[in-house]
Parts: sequence; C-alpha cells; structure tokens
Amino acid sequence: MNTPGFILDDSVNAPGAHFWFAEPAGFTPLPVDALLAPPGSTGADELRTALEPLLDSAPNDIVRQRFLGQLALAQQLLAVLVEATTVHCAIGLHRDDVSPSAKGEPTGGLLFSLFTVSWREISAAAPAVTAARAIAGAEGHANIAYLELPCGPASFSETVRTPNADSGLPQDPVLQIFAHLPHPDGRHLVVLTLGTTVVDRRAEYRSLLQQIAENVSFEDPLLELQALTGTDARSRPPRG
Repeated sequence: MNTPGFILDDSVNAPGAHFWFAEPAGFTPLPVDALLAPPGSTGADELRTALEPLLDSAPNDIVRQRFLGQLALAQQLLAVLVEATTVHCAIGLHRDDVSPSAKGEPTGGLLFSLFTVSWREISAAAPAVTAARAIAGAEGHANIAYLELPCGPASFSETVRTPNADSGLPQDPVLQIFAHLPHPDGRHLVVLTLGTTVVDRRAEYRSLLQQIAENVSFEDPLLELQALTGTDARSRPPRG
C-alpha cells in the first residue's frame, strides 16, 4: 500500500502560524491577497498581467466583459469573507461518481464546493465550553455533533440557506457545513466551512469536512515528526 504524499505550502513555515491543516485532493486554493490587491499596487499589476492572456483569448468583447463581471463579483464575495476573519479559501472540484444516469451508471459530472478557514478571537473560555457555545445559538442548524479530535474538542453543524435576492447570486439552496475547533489557548477559534449547491450530497461533504478537521493541528506537525524520527522534516522536499 502506498503512503499518501503531501505537498507542503510555504505557509507551513510561517513564523506567525497558529494552526496547520491538510487540504484533500480536488481543492485549489484561491490567491486571496492577489485577487484583493489595491488598485495601483504591485499585486494589482501582477494580477492584470496574469489575466491578459486569458482576456486576449476571449472570442469577443461580450465574453470578455462577462468574465470581468464574474471576476468582480468573486472579488466582492472574497472581500466579505476576509472581513469576516476568513484566512483561507479554496475551490473544490470533484467528479460525481455516485449519481446515476438514465442507464444506471455514474454520470461523471463535476461537483463544485467552496472551502474556507476562519481564525477568530473569542472571549476566554475552556475549549470544551467554546465548542459547545459555537453551536448553542445556531438557528436552523441540523446534524449537530460534538467530537473529540486529535487537536481537541470540536463541534459540527450544518444548514441550508438561499442567497438574498439582492445579492446577485443564483437563488439556489446552498448547503453549509461547519466545524468549530477551539484553540488550546482558550482565546481563539478555528472555523472550517464547506459550502455547495449539491444539497443531496450532504453525507459525503459532511464526511469530507470531518476528515479535514481530524487533520488540524495546533502544534507544528513537522516539529512533531522531527521529534519522532530524529531527522529534520523541514529539510525534506515536499511530496506529491
């Protein structure tokens, strides 16, 4: 049996890192800083340069303007997420190998999702209390659960919401699954959220988010590996 490999992001060595997590296959991180770079900044210039080949390949101005409009909407949504303490976003793209076609075979269609990670400051409390509080007042939430994970206590819940009519988003129901993981310091909370319009696949997405939560660590996993093996894990090349 092959041992699963991991690709290490540069952020794993960030001096101010407070927690670590593993992202499953099928998720592509969004370059939030680049997408939200202020006009006239170096980041904005780099984004414009990166988009030029894509815009030049558009068949006409209508398609080009439609793309720019969708990009502007995505930037607005990302700005709202960042304002709400989101520190990481990733687009999930997975092949549908379950839903049957008319012939009873998997359709092979694509399923989209959005994975976000938030880092919040909270009132000081024991981690177990924080995990319970996180879902105590969650109106309309279902499948509420409390689990002990390797990183400590955690609470899970999910809800189905429809975007506001004036949001500019399609009026399709959106399934949102949440995992609340209190930091051992008692003053911070990590919130994992997985959202998708494929509401009837809630069991699969619930399992996926739980797997992500089980791999969250509040201690540098590379230092832990170094202690176990007696080698410097940081000097090893990333595995994919």
